[in-house]
Amino acid sequence: MVTAQAPGKLFIAGEYAVVETGYPAIIVALDQFVTVTVTETTDVGSIVSEQYQENALMWQRNGDEMVFDNRDNPFHYILSAIRYTEQYAHELGRQLTVYDLRVDSELDSEGGRKYGLGSSAAITVATVRALDALYHLQMTNDEVYKLSAIAHLAVQGNGSLGDIAASVYGGWIAYRSFDKTWLAEMQRTHSLKALLAMTWPQLSVELLKAPKDLALLIGWTGSPASTSRLVDKIAVFKANQQPAYREFLAASRAVLEDLIEGFHQGAIDRIQAGIRKNRLLLEDLSRRSGVAIETPALRKLCDIAESFGAAAKSSGAGGGDCGIALIDRRTDFTPLLAQWQAAQIEPLRFKVHEIKLTTAFASA
Repeated sequence: MVTAQAPGKLFIAGEYAVVETGYPAIIVALDQFVTVTVTETTDVGSIVSEQYQENALMWQRNGDEMVFDNRDNPFHYILSAIRYTEQYAHELGRQLTVYDLRVDSELDSEGGRKYGLGSSAAITVATVRALDALYHLQMTNDEVYKLSAIAHLAVQGNGSLGDIAASVYGGWIAYRSFDKTWLAEMQRTHSLKALLAMTWPQLSVELLKAPKDLALLIGWTGSPASTSRLVDKIAVFKANQQPAYREFLAASRAVLEDLIEGFHQGAIDRIQAGIRKNRLLLEDLSRRSGVAIETPALRKLCDIAESFGAAAKSSGAGGGDCGIALIDRRTDFTPLLAQWQAAQIEPLRFKVHEIKLTTAFASA
């Protein structure tokens, strides 16, 4: 029997722009985990998760045809992770086996609703890590990231894969996405072994050190959101309003580069200023695109936090899920949390999950 874990994540800044090649975001890993346990069997294997027994299927109409959207179904990410990891194991000459695979997740509420902590990414990474141990593949973190990214992208089809990076490397990271068009071309002609050994254009993962007095507060609005469908809507805006979209990208890059420098300097004020600027950028994107990124509940969360001197914004694609607030730890933020609760916003008492790494790769 082998067991592997992967942490959940929250986007701190750089959302939507980060899906484009080379555009930066800041992401943090949290101490809430997906655990995958694999036990070898003889004849018939199983895939079991208590949390996802009643997962719903989403679909829409294309003419008279029902078209199913599997991007929010965790089992498709598990199956994709199995497929690609076993393909890699086969390329390395490993004998494949039959096993029971059990998933246990801390990334949802007690009622089974998603917090928006990147469960599909954590499930993918934990599955890859478990099979890596089962087949004695001895993959590096960089290889785990690349294989998990390939498996996740095969299901989701869009996104930055930054949540995969957070689940692999942990802590605070500055992340820049690779060229997905390049990857699709390389997949046609190269083995997984070759792909994992390649330098991926513009992919970069930098481990950041947060100032010791910087506190991360997380509030959950109680309303789950679908990242993939929100990203789809922004893609329509991109196609229809290219100049406005390019303005957003340029502004996001400038804000994030300054925000990352704030982390390098350990400057809480500079980090908070960057968070506020990023919130304004997302509000402008929402106005121009018609996509509801900051919901009324998220706006309330942010406004309460700002009234106590915190810098706050939605996290990830928005449309529900969580908001974040960054505040000086020396400030008494107990009243802030109390006001969140009074406004039906649940404070999540999660901490940053640090993995003992000194470096992550940076590809150009």
